[in-house]
Amino acid sequence: MKWTKVDEALKAAAFPYDEAPSKKEDWKSLFKSGNYVFPGAVLLVGRRGEILYHQAVGCRSVIPELTPMSENMVFDVASLTKVLVPTTLAMKLVDSNQLSLDRRVSRIIQSFGTYGKERITIKHLLTHSSGYAATYPFYHQIARADGGERAGVMSSRGAAEMVYNEIYRAKLENLPGKVARYSDIGFILLGDTIEILYGGAHLDKLAHDNIFVPLNLRSTGYVDLSKLRMQGMEVRTDIIVPTAECSWRKKLICGEVHDDNAWAMGGVSAHAGVFSTALDLHKFASEMLKCYAGKGSLISQNTLRSFWKLDGSVPDSSWAMGWDTPTPGKSSSGRYFSSQSVGHLGYTGCSMWIDPATEVDVILLSNRIHPTTENEEIKLFRPFIHDLVMETLGLAR
Repeated sequence: MKWTKVDEALKAAAFPYDEAPSKKEDWKSLFKSGNYVFPGAVLLVGRRGEILYHQAVGCRSVIPELTPMSENMVFDVASLTKVLVPTTLAMKLVDSNQLSLDRRVSRIIQSFGTYGKERITIKHLLTHSSGYAATYPFYHQIARADGGERAGVMSSRGAAEMVYNEIYRAKLENLPGKVARYSDIGFILLGDTIEILYGGAHLDKLAHDNIFVPLNLRSTGYVDLSKLRMQGMEVRTDIIVPTAECSWRKKLICGEVHDDNAWAMGGVSAHAGVFSTALDLHKFASEMLKCYAGKGSLISQNTLRSFWKLDGSVPDSSWAMGWDTPTPGKSSSGRYFSSQSVGHLGYTGCSMWIDPATEVDVILLSNRIHPTTENEEIKLFRPFIHDLVMETLGLAR
């Protein structure tokens, strides 16, 4: 099997490590120009649990210094967190008969239910049809509190509780179950409900004990900022891919979550915060495929298939339970992934697509927001590279 076209496309999309502008300020204009999709990336293609392709290209960083990308680099996978952690934990709760997807959130959280929210179910949160807005800058409120009556609350568990309380009081944009709108807020709330259902354990520990350790995902986890601060620990940033420069944190982000709300909440949230590698995500995807076939150990076949099924209850929605499905002609998975496929994207430049019909998983991790978030060339690149992968595998049909 020859991967020549995939190699060429991947290398053409990345910035060559042996070339560098003479001035730091030239970097942002370079990546705004659309000449490059990202400074660097790692692409992994698996089938039936076997790794068929695993390649790194370009640069891990371009500022403050030029460093090369490698296959084992750790990425802030942003919204891939949603399928890795809360969605998987919800599946395990369903498996153990501790959760019904039709259960109302107001039956789990006693102070929840104003402004029509008493109708919201777990299923609404998973299918992005709760009626909540896409997002809200909670970090502004936390920053104001941190500078006043609650000094030190920033990036702490206390800040997470502040966000949960704001979500309890928030008004909806739509009635639950009527409109699909991708919502970080809905997933933050889902994480809160999951912690309650697991007896109050924090999301990072739940993920570690129930997902990461059982699957031997040694390079996957949250970066708990409050724990690091209390224990005086530091993150090994040399193996982590930096994201963007933050105007209000006033630094280049590396080793802490890029998402502002997740950072303000202490680095641990259901909507963002997980760091991982292409190899670990492939292990996760491989286990999901085994579970789909009834051969896995993490999730039962019935539960996984029910979560991956698009039930059509919400008009014009592509969302199954936590996972997205291909929209013909519009999907980032390209033209050849089957209708049974599921996937998810991450704002930082990461994606994962899994096709149970062909038993293929494709993991694309990139630093497309480094050094500027204004580069959106990846929107065209994702379907293009997925098509090349499937053509190379002889699965283009």
